[in-house]
Amino acid sequence: MAKFSRTWWGKRFIEALEDFTDSSRLGRGRSYANNGKIKEYRIINNQITAKVRGSVNPYFGVYKEPLYTTKIEITPISSAQWSKAIKTIASNASFVSKLLMNEVPDNIDSAFSDLKLHLLPDSRTDFKTSCSCPDYANPCKHIAGVYYLVAAQLDSDPFLLFELRGLSREDLQTELAKTPLGEALSASLHETAIAPEPSESYYTQPERVPLNATADLKEFWMGSKRLPPPPPPPQPAIVPAILIKKAGDFPPFWHKDISFLEVMSDFYTRVKTKNKEVL
Repeated sequence: MAKFSRTWWGKRFIEALEDFTDSSRLGRGRSYANNGKIKEYRIINNQITAKVRGSVNPYFGVYKEPLYTTKIEITPISSAQWSKAIKTIASNASFVSKLLMNEVPDNIDSAFSDLKLHLLPDSRTDFKTSCSCPDYANPCKHIAGVYYLVAAQLDSDPFLLFELRGLSREDLQTELAKTPLGEALSASLHETAIAPEPSESYYTQPERVPLNATADLKEFWMGSKRLPPPPPPPQPAIVPAILIKKAGDFPPFWHKDISFLEVMSDFYTRVKTKNKEVL
Protein backbone atom coordinates (compact mmCIF):
# COMPACT_ATOMS: atom_id res chain seq x y z
CA MET A 1 0.00 0.00 0.00
CA ALA A 2 1.39 3.39 -1.01
CA LYS A 3 2.29 5.80 1.74
CA PHE A 4 0.57 9.14 1.23
CA SER A 5 2.13 10.77 4.26
CA ARG A 6 5.39 10.31 6.14
CA THR A 7 4.90 12.87 8.91
CA TRP A 8 3.01 12.25 12.13
CA TRP A 9 0.53 15.04 11.42
CA GLY A 10 -0.18 13.75 7.91
CA LYS A 11 -0.78 10.26 9.26
CA ARG A 12 -3.10 11.59 11.97
CA PHE A 13 -4.98 13.52 9.29
CA ILE A 14 -5.51 10.27 7.36
CA GLU A 15 -6.47 8.27 10.46
CA ALA A 16 -9.34 10.68 11.15
CA LEU A 17 -10.99 9.77 7.83
CA GLU A 18 -10.16 6.08 8.04
CA ASP A 19 -11.88 5.78 11.42
CA PHE A 20 -15.36 6.26 9.93
CA THR A 21 -14.96 5.26 6.26
CA ASP A 22 -15.65 1.86 4.72
CA SER A 23 -12.36 -0.02 4.16
CA SER A 24 -13.21 -1.04 0.58
CA ARG A 25 -13.88 2.58 -0.37
CA LEU A 26 -10.64 3.62 1.30
CA GLY A 27 -8.75 1.08 -0.85
CA ARG A 28 -10.35 2.38 -4.03
CA GLY A 29 -9.73 5.94 -2.88
CA ARG A 30 -6.01 5.18 -2.55
CA SER A 31 -6.09 3.71 -6.06
CA TYR A 32 -7.77 6.88 -7.38
CA ALA A 33 -5.14 9.07 -5.74
CA ASN A 34 -2.30 6.94 -7.15
CA ASN A 35 -3.63 6.61 -10.69
CA GLY A 36 -4.30 10.25 -11.53
CA LYS A 37 -8.08 10.05 -11.20
CA ILE A 38 -8.11 13.32 -9.26
CA LYS A 39 -8.19 15.80 -12.12
CA GLU A 40 -7.82 18.86 -9.91
CA TYR A 41 -8.48 20.09 -6.41
CA ARG A 42 -8.47 23.50 -4.77
CA ILE A 43 -8.26 24.55 -1.15
CA ILE A 44 -9.96 27.80 -0.17
CA ASN A 45 -10.08 28.48 3.55
CA ASN A 46 -11.52 25.35 5.17
CA GLN A 47 -13.06 23.91 1.98
CA ILE A 48 -11.55 21.45 -0.48
CA THR A 49 -13.23 21.24 -3.88
CA ALA A 50 -12.14 18.67 -6.47
CA LYS A 51 -12.97 17.26 -9.88
CA VAL A 52 -12.61 13.47 -9.91
CA ARG A 53 -12.80 11.22 -12.96
CA GLY A 54 -15.20 8.33 -12.47
CA SER A 55 -15.22 4.85 -14.03
CA VAL A 56 -16.86 3.57 -17.19
CA ASN A 57 -19.33 0.81 -16.27
CA PRO A 58 -21.63 -0.46 -19.07
CA TYR A 59 -23.43 -2.70 -16.56
CA PHE A 60 -24.87 0.44 -14.96
CA GLY A 61 -25.26 2.22 -18.29
CA VAL A 62 -22.15 4.40 -17.90
CA TYR A 63 -20.44 4.37 -21.31
CA LYS A 64 -18.51 7.64 -21.01
CA GLU A 65 -16.08 8.55 -18.24
CA PRO A 66 -18.01 10.80 -15.82
CA LEU A 67 -16.56 13.76 -13.93
CA TYR A 68 -17.73 14.15 -10.35
CA THR A 69 -17.56 17.18 -8.07
CA THR A 70 -16.29 16.39 -4.61
CA LYS A 71 -16.34 18.71 -1.60
CA ILE A 72 -14.72 18.33 1.80
CA GLU A 73 -15.26 20.92 4.52
CA ILE A 74 -13.28 20.86 7.76
CA THR A 75 -15.09 22.35 10.75
CA PRO A 76 -13.53 25.82 11.28
CA ILE A 77 -12.34 27.28 14.56
CA SER A 78 -13.82 30.68 15.39
CA SER A 79 -11.73 33.87 15.24
CA ALA A 80 -11.98 34.41 19.00
CA GLN A 81 -10.77 30.89 19.73
CA TRP A 82 -7.97 31.24 17.19
CA SER A 83 -6.74 34.39 18.92
CA LYS A 84 -6.47 32.50 22.22
CA ALA A 85 -4.75 29.49 20.64
CA ILE A 86 -2.26 31.61 18.66
CA LYS A 87 -1.38 33.53 21.83
CA THR A 88 -0.38 30.23 23.47
CA ILE A 89 1.54 29.04 20.40
CA ALA A 90 3.43 32.31 19.88
CA SER A 91 4.53 32.48 23.54
CA ASN A 92 6.04 28.97 23.50
CA ALA A 93 9.61 28.82 22.16
CA SER A 94 9.42 25.09 21.35
CA PHE A 95 6.27 25.63 19.28
CA VAL A 96 7.83 28.52 17.36
CA SER A 97 11.14 26.71 16.68
CA LYS A 98 9.33 23.64 15.34
CA LEU A 99 7.06 25.69 13.10
CA LEU A 100 10.10 27.63 11.87
CA MET A 101 11.51 24.29 10.72
CA ASN A 102 8.28 23.57 8.84
CA GLU A 103 7.14 20.97 11.35
CA VAL A 104 4.05 20.63 13.51
CA PRO A 105 5.01 20.22 17.20
CA ASP A 106 3.89 16.83 18.46
CA ASN A 107 2.30 18.51 21.49
CA ILE A 108 0.44 21.16 19.47
CA ASP A 109 -2.86 19.93 20.89
CA SER A 110 -1.90 21.37 24.29
CA ALA A 111 -2.38 24.86 22.80
CA PHE A 112 -6.02 23.94 22.08
CA SER A 113 -6.80 21.74 25.10
CA ASP A 114 -8.03 24.59 27.31
CA LEU A 115 -10.43 25.55 24.53
CA LYS A 116 -11.55 21.90 24.22
CA LEU A 117 -10.49 21.95 20.57
CA HIS A 118 -7.83 20.31 18.41
CA LEU A 119 -5.94 21.42 15.32
CA LEU A 120 -6.05 18.10 13.49
CA PRO A 121 -9.40 16.53 12.56
CA ASP A 122 -10.34 14.02 15.22
CA SER A 123 -13.76 12.52 14.43
CA ARG A 124 -16.69 12.48 12.01
CA THR A 125 -17.99 15.74 13.49
CA ASP A 126 -14.95 17.55 12.07
CA PHE A 127 -16.01 16.78 8.49
CA LYS A 128 -18.75 17.72 6.09
CA THR A 129 -18.37 15.85 2.80
CA SER A 130 -20.34 15.50 -0.41
CA CYS A 131 -19.89 14.05 -3.90
CA SER A 132 -22.03 14.16 -7.05
CA CYS A 133 -21.44 10.45 -7.73
CA PRO A 134 -24.32 7.95 -7.33
CA ASP A 135 -22.66 6.09 -4.45
CA TYR A 136 -24.93 6.05 -1.39
CA ALA A 137 -21.95 5.94 0.99
CA ASN A 138 -20.49 9.15 2.34
CA PRO A 139 -17.47 9.37 2.28
CA CYS A 140 -17.19 7.59 -1.07
CA LYS A 141 -14.02 6.51 -2.89
CA HIS A 142 -13.80 9.88 -4.67
CA ILE A 143 -13.80 11.78 -1.38
CA ALA A 144 -11.20 9.39 0.04
CA GLY A 145 -8.94 9.84 -2.99
CA VAL A 146 -8.96 13.63 -2.65
CA TYR A 147 -8.38 13.40 1.08
CA TYR A 148 -5.27 11.24 0.60
CA LEU A 149 -3.75 13.80 -1.79
CA VAL A 150 -4.39 16.64 0.66
CA ALA A 151 -2.71 14.59 3.41
CA ALA A 152 0.37 14.20 1.17
CA GLN A 153 0.47 17.98 0.64
CA LEU A 154 0.45 18.54 4.40
CA ASP A 155 3.88 16.91 4.67
CA SER A 156 5.56 19.83 2.92
CA ASP A 157 3.07 22.53 3.93
CA PRO A 158 1.95 22.01 7.55
CA PHE A 159 0.55 25.56 7.72
CA LEU A 160 -2.22 24.26 5.49
CA LEU A 161 -3.67 22.76 8.68
CA PHE A 162 -4.36 26.28 9.94
CA GLU A 163 -6.10 27.18 6.68
CA LEU A 164 -8.27 24.07 6.81
CA ARG A 165 -9.35 25.14 10.29
CA GLY A 166 -10.46 28.52 8.98
CA LEU A 167 -7.37 30.68 9.63
CA SER A 168 -5.79 32.12 6.48
CA ARG A 169 -2.04 32.62 6.23
CA GLU A 170 -2.52 36.40 6.28
CA ASP A 171 -4.58 36.25 9.48
CA LEU A 172 -2.08 33.81 10.98
CA GLN A 173 0.76 36.25 10.31
CA THR A 174 -1.21 39.12 11.85
CA GLU A 175 -1.92 37.14 15.02
CA LEU A 176 1.65 35.84 15.35
CA ALA A 177 3.19 39.30 14.92
CA LYS A 178 1.59 40.42 18.18
CA THR A 179 4.31 38.69 20.25
CA PRO A 180 8.15 38.82 19.94
CA LEU A 181 8.51 35.08 19.37
CA GLY A 182 5.65 35.15 16.95
CA GLU A 183 7.39 37.81 14.86
CA ALA A 184 10.15 35.32 14.02
CA LEU A 185 7.64 32.76 12.79
CA SER A 186 5.56 35.41 11.05
CA ALA A 187 8.58 36.65 9.09
CA SER A 188 9.52 33.10 8.02
CA LEU A 189 6.11 32.59 6.43
CA HIS A 190 6.83 35.35 3.92
CA GLU A 191 10.54 34.91 3.29
CA THR A 192 11.69 35.83 -0.16
CA ALA A 193 14.60 34.10 -1.84
CA ILE A 194 17.73 36.21 -2.28
CA ALA A 195 18.47 36.63 -5.96
CA PRO A 196 21.99 35.52 -6.97
CA GLU A 197 24.38 38.29 -7.99
CA PRO A 198 26.57 37.81 -11.09
CA SER A 199 30.32 37.70 -10.60
CA GLU A 200 33.13 38.23 -13.08
CA SER A 201 35.23 35.50 -11.55
CA TYR A 202 34.95 32.57 -9.16
CA TYR A 203 38.14 33.75 -7.43
CA THR A 204 39.30 37.01 -5.90
CA GLN A 205 41.46 38.90 -8.36
CA PRO A 206 44.95 39.84 -7.02
CA GLU A 207 45.73 43.53 -6.70
CA ARG A 208 49.14 45.20 -6.93
CA VAL A 209 50.15 47.05 -3.78
CA PRO A 210 53.15 49.41 -3.80
CA LEU A 211 55.99 48.25 -1.56
CA ASN A 212 57.29 50.60 1.13
CA ALA A 213 61.03 50.67 0.47
CA THR A 214 61.81 51.96 3.99
CA ALA A 215 60.04 49.15 5.85
CA ASP A 216 61.35 48.54 9.39
CA LEU A 217 62.23 44.86 9.84
CA LYS A 218 61.41 44.94 13.57
CA GLU A 219 58.07 46.54 12.89
CA PHE A 220 57.52 44.05 10.10
CA TRP A 221 58.02 41.04 12.39
CA MET A 222 56.81 42.41 15.71
CA GLY A 223 54.17 44.87 14.59
CA SER A 224 53.77 48.48 15.68
CA LYS A 225 50.73 47.80 17.82
CA ARG A 226 49.83 45.16 20.36
CA LEU A 227 47.71 42.39 18.92
CA PRO A 228 44.10 42.39 20.07
CA PRO A 229 42.98 39.64 22.47
CA PRO A 230 41.59 36.48 20.91
CA PRO A 231 37.85 36.57 20.26
CA PRO A 232 35.58 34.85 22.79
CA PRO A 233 34.55 31.28 21.96
CA PRO A 234 31.39 31.12 19.86
CA GLN A 235 28.17 30.46 21.70
CA PRO A 236 26.23 27.34 20.71
CA ALA A 237 23.30 28.04 18.43
CA ILE A 238 19.84 28.03 20.01
CA VAL A 239 18.70 25.66 17.27
CA PRO A 240 21.78 23.86 15.85
CA ALA A 241 21.92 23.26 12.10
CA ILE A 242 18.92 25.51 11.54
CA LEU A 243 19.37 25.58 7.74
CA ILE A 244 19.24 21.78 7.59
CA LYS A 245 16.37 21.45 10.06
CA LYS A 246 14.25 24.24 8.65
CA ALA A 247 12.93 22.07 5.81
CA GLY A 248 11.81 19.37 8.27
CA ASP A 249 12.04 15.59 8.13
CA PHE A 250 10.69 15.36 4.60
CA PRO A 251 11.58 18.42 2.48
CA PRO A 252 10.09 18.60 -1.04
CA PHE A 253 13.26 17.28 -2.73
CA TRP A 254 13.50 14.26 -0.38
CA HIS A 255 11.53 11.25 -1.65
CA LYS A 256 12.77 8.50 0.68
CA ASP A 257 10.71 7.08 3.56
CA ILE A 258 13.50 7.64 6.11
CA SER A 259 13.79 11.08 7.72
CA PHE A 260 16.14 13.52 5.96
CA LEU A 261 17.23 14.91 9.36
CA GLU A 262 18.19 11.42 10.57
CA VAL A 263 20.28 10.82 7.45
CA MET A 264 22.07 14.17 7.81
CA SER A 265 22.63 13.64 11.53
CA ASP A 266 24.24 10.26 10.86
CA PHE A 267 26.32 11.77 8.04
CA TYR A 268 27.66 14.60 10.21
CA THR A 269 28.45 12.18 13.04
CA ARG A 270 30.50 9.99 10.71
CA VAL A 271 32.34 13.00 9.26
CA LYS A 272 33.22 14.31 12.75
CA THR A 273 34.45 10.95 14.05
CA LYS A 274 36.24 9.69 10.90
CA ASN A 275 40.03 9.55 11.44
CA LYS A 276 39.58 11.28 14.80
CA GLU A 277 42.37 9.22 16.36
CA VAL A 278 44.80 10.05 13.53
CA LEU A 279 44.24 13.78 13.97
